[in-house]
Amino acid sequence: MKLRLALYALLVITLISCNSKTVSNSSHSGTTNKLINESSPYLLQHAYNPVDWYPWGEAALAKAKKEDKLIIISVGYAACHWCHVMEHESFEDSLVASIMNENFVSIKVDREERPDVDDVYMTAAQLINGRGGWPLNAIAMPDGKPIYAGTYYPKDQWIKILEQFISLKKDDPQKLADSANDLTEGIQGSNVIEVNSNPFDFTMQDFDQTVIKSIANYDKKDGGRQGAPKFPMPNSYEFLMKYHWATGNAEALEIVRTSLDKMGKGGIYDHLGGGFARYSTDAKWLVPHFEKMLYDNGQMVSIYAQAYQLTGDPFYKQIVEETIAFVERELMSDEGGFYSSLDADSEGEEGKFYIWTEEEIESVIGTDAHASILKSFYDVSKNGNWEHKNILNIVEDLEKLAAKQKLDLAEVKAQIDLNKSKLLKKRAERIRPGTDDKVLTSWNALMLAGYVDAYNATGTQAFLDRAITNADFLLAKQFDNGRLNRNYKDGKSSINAFLDDYALLINGLLKLYQATFDEKWIEKSRQLSEYCYENFYNESTKMFDYTSKLDPPLVAKKAEYNDNVVPASNSSMARSLYTLGTLTYNKKYLDTAKQMLNNMMNQMTDTEFLSFYSNWFQLLLDHLKTPYEIAIVGKDAQHNRDALAKNYLGNSIFLGGATEGGLKLLKDKHIEGATMTYVCQNKVCKLPVESTEEALELIKP
Repeated sequence: MKLRLALYALLVITLISCNSKTVSNSSHSGTTNKLINESSPYLLQHAYNPVDWYPWGEAALAKAKKEDKLIIISVGYAACHWCHVMEHESFEDSLVASIMNENFVSIKVDREERPDVDDVYMTAAQLINGRGGWPLNAIAMPDGKPIYAGTYYPKDQWIKILEQFISLKKDDPQKLADSANDLTEGIQGSNVIEVNSNPFDFTMQDFDQTVIKSIANYDKKDGGRQGAPKFPMPNSYEFLMKYHWATGNAEALEIVRTSLDKMGKGGIYDHLGGGFARYSTDAKWLVPHFEKMLYDNGQMVSIYAQAYQLTGDPFYKQIVEETIAFVERELMSDEGGFYSSLDADSEGEEGKFYIWTEEEIESVIGTDAHASILKSFYDVSKNGNWEHKNILNIVEDLEKLAAKQKLDLAEVKAQIDLNKSKLLKKRAERIRPGTDDKVLTSWNALMLAGYVDAYNATGTQAFLDRAITNADFLLAKQFDNGRLNRNYKDGKSSINAFLDDYALLINGLLKLYQATFDEKWIEKSRQLSEYCYENFYNESTKMFDYTSKLDPPLVAKKAEYNDNVVPASNSSMARSLYTLGTLTYNKKYLDTAKQMLNNMMNQMTDTEFLSFYSNWFQLLLDHLKTPYEIAIVGKDAQHNRDALAKNYLGNSIFLGGATEGGLKLLKDKHIEGATMTYVCQNKVCKLPVESTEEALELIKP
């Protein structure tokens, strides 16, 4: 398929790095557009633009067809810095608005609410430019087929692009139509997956070779992938920990520790308030893109909790506790749901809420020896480490710093903690970044899983209680006659859920079962899985489509196969089905998971970038190294489970309860007056034991 690239060559693509400043948004007038009745904070940010924005939906598409107008689809999200810049420069400008209103039907899309729409037009941008980003600005035919897609444009460049397409529409409409057909064909072709009907044939030796090849792409000095920008990619570290546990590979653990240490000490982490920014713009994790996303922080809680189980490093536990404190302080609703994000900007400037001058810090904590230690510890200087300001990051070892100052370590730590609390209190007086207060099911499911992982690692009951509260909230507000809604705000849900909402919630509920032994979580997981078979499963690909069969079709049908910052919905679904099938002896679930994995094998084994398949690799490891089924039955089942769960146990699955319950693997395992632990693989169990120590001896890779 040959794209008509001559058309695209007329247009210049400009990508701007995410460490610049933006002028403040102007106050809006009283005139509103069609976005005023939407619930999305991002759409509401544009409700007073002079551009006559429509939300995505039939009204806008019907208008474009009726009036034979090209469509502008502009996609972003509330925390997006460059979305705000383009809004101020172009979408608040009356000249730009008049051009758009007269010649186009303009649609604003919140990518977090409508990732399906975003995926179609982002794929177009990647096919044309080899890259993408947000804001995403696409131009499409009246039927929605994309002609062009790019990212951020300054005002003068945006006007030139609009004028070029206005001229093309007038002078050569057939050229536009042909280009749109070619590009749409390319989008559809980018999503093809072949069913692999060959026998599953992959050895542990093959697996080791693939992983070792991928490990070479990691930055051994600073962690993460080599180069900049650096994204956390937490699922890849989850895989590497699991791989290390299963094989003893020391390099895998070294990569994890280096990466987690550098991220936890870097500027990407908020050392005063806890929580991680979305990514680092540099190669050393110093300068973040300052927006904070729930999906990152939920996963980072999981990863640091698992690393604490594996290594016992108290620094990882500290990160877990501080990140959870941030989430509960900044992103938790009164109903038990979690909001989506905090903006990168405040007062029109990226990062202003988080950065300090040396003078500002000294005005809060003074200039004595203890203040000097904090400044040395967190890299604070008069000239600053970023744009003449200071991003707090740890550059000194605390023990060495205390020894250098000839001070007691405990005293130094206490003083740093005291001064941190003073700075946090002072920072709270600043104008804070805006909160995107919509609740998304899939992102909440990641946070739910994070809480369970934190409970496993630390034994903190409050973490488990919060996970249960969140699960109850999601099932009460988002579960409707067997199906899920994606979004929730101000008591309303308006969007049918996508596959990631189902897959990640099933995963969270299964983790919750393994933490509580309450079988209602298994039953809800089963209901959600059956709904996915009925409404998402694609018989021709033996995978799951991203959108439900109930949703109006887009110009291209898409599915998620590759893992990214969040694991792909298909890999998440496959792993959830594998766990659910193991717990319930359901062959259909197990066979589906194995077929999905087999479909991905050619791609996985031919890659040098582990992070794009890290969740699939975890499932592959489960097929090569049979998971342990740890069944605990008796009156002390919960206590014994909690004691075992504080250890890192790789690909182990917990089940049990005070009684045998309804799971087949627990049948005939209750012994009156005793609490027994059965360590099983493939439903074959070793002799039961009573103590945690004895059980751990049986759980070895």
